Amino acid sequence: MIGAVLTAPVLYAVMAQPLGAHWVPAVLLNHWVQLGLITPVMFYVGWPIHRTGWLALAHRSADMNSLITLGTLAAYGYSLLVTVASTALPAEVRDVYFEAVGVILTLIMLGRLLEARAKAGTGEAIRALLGLQARTARVLRDGTETEIPIDEVVVGDEILIRPGEKIPVDATVLSGQSAVDESMVTGESMPVTKHTGDTVIGATVNTTGSLRVRAAKVGADTMLAQIIRMVQQAQASRAPIQRLADAISAYFVPVVIAIAIATFAVWFVAGPTPTLTQALVSAVAVLIIACPCALGLATPLSIMVGTGKGARAGILIRSAEALETAHKLDTIVLDKTGTITAGKPALTGVYTTGAIAENELLMLVAAAEADSEHPIAGAVVAGARSRDISIPPVTAFNSITGKGVRATVAGLKVLVGTATLLNENGIDTAELEHISADLAAAGKTPILAAVDGHPAGVLAVADTVKDDSVAAIAALRKLGMQVVMITGDNARTAAAIARQVGVERVLAEVLPERKAGEIRRLQAEGRRVGMVGDGINDAPALAQADVGLAIGTGTDVAIEAADITLISGSLAGVVTAIRLSRATMRNIRQNLFFALIYNAIGIPLAAGVLYPLLGIRLSPMIAAGAMALSSLSVVGNANRLRRYRFEPLPSLRSSTIEPQVEIGAAQHEGVAGQA
Repeated sequence: MIGAVLTAPVLYAVMAQPLGAHWVPAVLLNHWVQLGLITPVMFYVGWPIHRTGWLALAHRSADMNSLITLGTLAAYGYSLLVTVASTALPAEVRDVYFEAVGVILTLIMLGRLLEARAKAGTGEAIRALLGLQARTARVLRDGTETEIPIDEVVVGDEILIRPGEKIPVDATVLSGQSAVDESMVTGESMPVTKHTGDTVIGATVNTTGSLRVRAAKVGADTMLAQIIRMVQQAQASRAPIQRLADAISAYFVPVVIAIAIATFAVWFVAGPTPTLTQALVSAVAVLIIACPCALGLATPLSIMVGTGKGARAGILIRSAEALETAHKLDTIVLDKTGTITAGKPALTGVYTTGAIAENELLMLVAAAEADSEHPIAGAVVAGARSRDISIPPVTAFNSITGKGVRATVAGLKVLVGTATLLNENGIDTAELEHISADLAAAGKTPILAAVDGHPAGVLAVADTVKDDSVAAIAALRKLGMQVVMITGDNARTAAAIARQVGVERVLAEVLPERKAGEIRRLQAEGRRVGMVGDGINDAPALAQADVGLAIGTGTDVAIEAADITLISGSLAGVVTAIRLSRATMRNIRQNLFFALIYNAIGIPLAAGVLYPLLGIRLSPMIAAGAMALSSLSVVGNANRLRRYRFEPLPSLRSSTIEPQVEIGAAQHEGVAGQA
């Protein structure tokens, strides 16, 4: 503002002078007045630029500030000489360039103000997340309900959360049921129903019911704190393409200084009179227009906007390098359990022999399994409850390890388990075997049931595919990715899941410790590999991949080993991350074009290549405007990335892809990773 106020009168005087004396007060044309107005601009407004520029020159590493310092100092020094010793100079070289000095420094500071605002704007996602934190929590201590500040909550505190309140910390539900809006953290718009035993994330909103939770993570350990920390780290890191821009600047500045010196020499020796003035003005114009400010802004601004955009979509990018590398991926490896599938068994079907109704069979089996702690038993019980089937008590219960259970339910003797168990009890399973075989071929676990000594039916339990896995995999293939599934399951089960979701290539029967070797094998094929996983056993593979993407609902070890974390746990986040990377890199390339095109055109014009033919020269003031326009173009284009919209996934529920199944090579070779 100071630069603008002091420069405006001088600029007005110079621009209006050709219109006639009555347009300009004589005092503004006085060189001493102009010197008095512009000197504070030169040494106060421009001080941050000059200080950095001279320090760079002192360390023999000239930068963009050095160009500005040399150019404005040359223009100011020459104008000062004309003002102080005008009578000692010929009349034809008594022009002053105070207005150029003021305009150049003011425009540059304006550009830096806009840059600073743009950078500050990239922190909007972080500030928004910080603003979502609850300020207080209602805790139960010694049987008394007390409202305390959020920073006084400790791990283990029991917290009461009413409808409409924010959840203060990451916690585990002790009692109650409610739909929780997690959109501000996961990017998912639909509320998630929480039951006893589920985890809730701090800063999300409890919508419908009351919850009593136990604090699990507080302060810097909460998911929100981790989000903020990872976004800050990513915005502070440098992408490889940014290092390229820095390297260009390191060579560019000395070359420009050499061009400016050569320009001065040519104009001084062969230029029109007054040769000293013409040479000085041309050299200053070269120094000013060549200033690579925009080159320094091109990459970091886009990276900051891109990572902030990702954070708002539930994608945490650990580093700028990960954001850049993601756009080069051509292969995505998906862990099956917990990534493509939900990671826990669920009841998928009930098939009866006709002797008993479907729901009645499910009721009897669920009752028999109700006292079992086996995950498959839990899936059957949960399936019955989801159908609103009332589960009666059992009067006798016996668990047969590795085979199944025997129970008496409502006076009926129920036997549930494997075909071996039923056969050992004299029950013929022939009519159930074809159902079991079909289910097993589809990758499901068959549970055989008999009632009062007669075969009654088969229940199917499977690790179900996540709702959007099919659509996400289809979207990845549309992006040109080869999608590979890696799993420890047998080839038949793996093929069934792959066929269902549309995966082209399957690596089956891969031991957990061999997953990283399979990633190396794919990389040896010349592929850029992204690995998506959620478990501890995925951590080495995530670290080995070119880009590791961790499902946010997985283990802390996997998240720590990954480059990108998908908070929602959905594969849709992988699609979004790759699209965001491609959009960001496209934006950076556009920025580099804007940064360099002005220099490519402007430097020859400033040096005067068109003067012999057309008599066209570029004044330092116009050069400063072009340089500022270059920076403004980059800032504006980077901010355009904020308006980028992610395409919705296609609505797909099934696939017709026939997968190619391979038994994990790294498992059978002496050296992991060799085909």
